[in-house]
Amino acid sequence: MQADDLIVQQLGECRFHSPMQGVIFTDVAESVLYHNQYQDLQPYVEEGSVPPSFQVAGPREKIFFDPATLSCGIVTCGGLCPGLNDVIRAIVLSLHYHYNVKKVFGFRYGYEGLNPTYYHTPLELTPDLVEGIHLKGGSVLGSSRGPQDVGVIVDTLVQLNIGILFTIGGDGTLRGAAAIAEEISRRGLHISVIGIPKTIDNDICHVDFSFGYETAVAESRHSTYTAHVEAVGARNGVGLVKLMGRESGFIAAAAALANNEVNFCLIPEVPFEMEVLLEALERRLRLRGHAVIVVGEGAGQNLFCGDRGEDASGNCKLGDIGLLLRDRIKEYFKKVGMDMTLKYIDPSYMIRSTPASAYDSAFCLQLGHYAVHAGMAGMTNVLIGHWNSRFTHVPIPLATKGRKRVDPNGRLWSSVLAATGQPVNLV
Repeated sequence: MQADDLIVQQLGECRFHSPMQGVIFTDVAESVLYHNQYQDLQPYVEEGSVPPSFQVAGPREKIFFDPATLSCGIVTCGGLCPGLNDVIRAIVLSLHYHYNVKKVFGFRYGYEGLNPTYYHTPLELTPDLVEGIHLKGGSVLGSSRGPQDVGVIVDTLVQLNIGILFTIGGDGTLRGAAAIAEEISRRGLHISVIGIPKTIDNDICHVDFSFGYETAVAESRHSTYTAHVEAVGARNGVGLVKLMGRESGFIAAAAALANNEVNFCLIPEVPFEMEVLLEALERRLRLRGHAVIVVGEGAGQNLFCGDRGEDASGNCKLGDIGLLLRDRIKEYFKKVGMDMTLKYIDPSYMIRSTPASAYDSAFCLQLGHYAVHAGMAGMTNVLIGHWNSRFTHVPIPLATKGRKRVDPNGRLWSSVLAATGQPVNLV
């Protein structure tokens, strides 16, 4: 990581005075160090170079856009996630009350809403319209997956005189936002593209955590608790819970810590072999008489054969590890002649559709506000992140270079192993 990697694109000079009053303005020079440990900073000190740091997010005294002539747009893409409506509401209210921006369009059903061939009429978002939406799950704008023609999207922005486009979504959405920003730059237009990272899996790089994750972990406790009650209520009872996590097992790992009745935690980052797991499960049942297993949806994909293709977002389709485990566990214990009872729970869609928790709601409000501040200051191709307790600006191309994953040699996974007591190696 170099200092230049964290430079934020700017549309031009900020010439207008912000209409905000009674707030602490953020100086453009304020920054948050990327590294927070001395040993990581030492190489930069020794070679006399500037260590990498994020630009701190916040309201600027001078802004790029004239609020009196500005129109903005909001789009939500990908899967549903707790907090989407909170972010939409925060953006609309901040634009209206902080900056006196009167025209805000909500584009329906993801990037489809910016393609006229789908005939999705934009929704004009007002403070009255968004009143109370933060108390509901889902997105008032709807959502969809899959790319759209970038040229057509930019044409729509120009036709509607949009100055700032707020894109709320995960990795695929952010890649689309970067492509839109690049096309805007190629045409020499002054349109800002601001991303708000939305991923229930918490897998966006260079961001401490994303909205929806805390709610998902809190809601998962109901499922793990239920699995435990069912398991102890039967002789040789097994409770199996499948949670979200395509490539990153943060939800499953956190769920194992949040309810330490979990005995086996399986995540995509840590491989396991079915026979080794089944033998360990048998030992657990013979010793304690019950067990709870939590599995992230992307775990154990090596156990499936063949190419399953891709979904509309370009993600590889996953084999259903929950159903595979359910069936193989039953087959194994029937084979060894040991009676057992298994209860399988998949709460994924219940979790995705729930309203945000109090913590996530407050987090979403701030994300929305900081996104508006960044857009009004003329920044573009940037997302609002959170790093070392501060809200930051993260260049979208940097955030989409990889995916944040649980480190099998890190402290989080070490804590999971200590809490579950499962074998360190299941291969």
